[in-house]
Amino acid sequence: MDRSSSPPDSSDISDTSQGPDVSRSADASQGPELVTLVPVSARRRSVPRWLRRTAGPVGLLVLWQVLSATGVLHPDVLASPGTIASTAAGLVSDGTLPSAMLVSVQRVLVGLALGGVVGIALALASGLSRLGEDLVDATVQMLRSIPWVGVIPLFIIWLGIGEAPKIALIALGVAFHLYLNVYAGIRGVDAQLVEAGSSLGLGRWGLIRHVVLPGALPGAMTGLRYSLATAWLALVFGESVNADDGLGFLMNQAREFFRTDVIVVCLIVYAVLGLLADLLVRTLERLLLQWRPTFTGQ
Repeated sequence: MDRSSSPPDSSDISDTSQGPDVSRSADASQGPELVTLVPVSARRRSVPRWLRRTAGPVGLLVLWQVLSATGVLHPDVLASPGTIASTAAGLVSDGTLPSAMLVSVQRVLVGLALGGVVGIALALASGLSRLGEDLVDATVQMLRSIPWVGVIPLFIIWLGIGEAPKIALIALGVAFHLYLNVYAGIRGVDAQLVEAGSSLGLGRWGLIRHVVLPGALPGAMTGLRYSLATAWLALVFGESVNADDGLGFLMNQAREFFRTDVIVVCLIVYAVLGLLADLLVRTLERLLLQWRPTFTGQ
C-alpha cells in the first residue's frame, strides 16, 4: 500500500479533532473585549451647565454697560448697570429697600393664602362632583374671562384705598389659576386607577385620598407656579393704587422724578423674588412627586 492511500496517523486525527476546540477554549479564556460606552448627553456637555446658564445674563450686562459707557444709551433713558448697583447699595444701606420688600412680600403671602384657599375649594367642589361642576364651573369660567386688572375701580369703591383692595386683587389672580389647574388635574386622573381602587375595597373618601388627590397633585403644583407669577404681577398693579409703602410705592416715586435707576432696582427685586418663589415650588415638586419620573432633557 503506497503512502497516498495509507490511513492517516492517529496523532494527526487527534490534532485535527482537538484543534478547533482548543482555539475556542483559548478565545473563551480571554473573554469578550469590554468597551466603555459614553452617553451621548455626556459627550455633548463639554461646557458646565451653570456656565451656559449664566452666559446669557452676563453677556446682556456687558452689552448694557458698553452701550451706556459709549453714550449710545442715555442715562435719562436707562441708567447704567454701575449706577443701578450703587443705587441699590444705597437703598439697602438706609433700609428703604428691605422695608419695601418686607411689605410687598407680606401682601403676596396673604393674597396667595386667601386665593389658594378659595381656588382649591372651588376646584374640589367642581372636580369631585357633577353637581358642584354644574353650580360652580360656569360661574368661574365667566368671571375668569374678565380682566382682573379691570376690577380695580370696583375694589376701590367696595374696599377703600387701604390694604384690602391690593390683597383682594392678588387673591383674585391666584384663585383662577389654582382653580383651573386643580380642576384639570382631578378630571385628568385615569379612570382605570379609580376602578382598581374600587376593586380593592376603597370607598369614596379612600379613592379621593389615595387615588384622586395624588393624581391631581402635578396639576396643582403647576397651578401654584402660575399663581405665584400672577401674584407678583397683581402686586405691581395693586401697589400703584394709593400705596404709601412697598416696591410699587418706590417705583411710583421714581417715575415722578425720572429715576430710572430706582425703577430698574425694583424690577430686579421683583424678578429675584419671583425666581426664588419658583425655585421653592420646584423643590417642593421634587419632594412631593418623587413617584413620578419625568423627562429632564438631553
